[in-house]
Amino acid sequence: MMAVEKCRKCDVSCPRCEQSKKMRDFATSLTEDKVNNYKEMFQMFDKDGDGTISTKELGAVLRSLGLNPSPDEVTEMIEEADRDNSGAIDFREFCSLMVKREREKETTEDIKQAFRVFDKDGNGYVSTSELKFVMNKLNVYFTEQELQEMILEADIDGDGQVNFNEFFNMMTTD
Repeated sequence: MMAVEKCRKCDVSCPRCEQSKKMRDFATSLTEDKVNNYKEMFQMFDKDGDGTISTKELGAVLRSLGLNPSPDEVTEMIEEADRDNSGAIDFREFCSLMVKREREKETTEDIKQAFRVFDKDGNGYVSTSELKFVMNKLNVYFTEQELQEMILEADIDGDGQVNFNEFFNMMTTD
């Protein structure tokens, strides 16, 4: 069990004041850019536009990314973030989940798994056509020029493709 700080108002251990402190810390960690990025991501997951992400929507998006979670795994992901026990994730819960995920350092294995999603032919490189394929599966569309710019930004060795080391660098640097 986590120790609760003494409350500055009532000078005892106060879970309510500790929760308020956590909420203040959470709110100050969100920049306008982060909130806008989270909103775009949330809207990609919220396929029916009802303001929540259901287990069905989350499962569909994960499958479109090449992952194959079981229904129980998807339900567990929803339950982890679903603070109000509604059975779905609203935008505030999504932001909370994203902040938590950002604080947890991605492991090399996580990044390898993400790379494999984009490396559709398994040749060790991500091309503009593979990037386009995955993004289109997510209903996110870019022009050919935008796709080429994305590849060029990560392409350190200048071969027109992104290898794992370049992908890893892109994923782990701010």
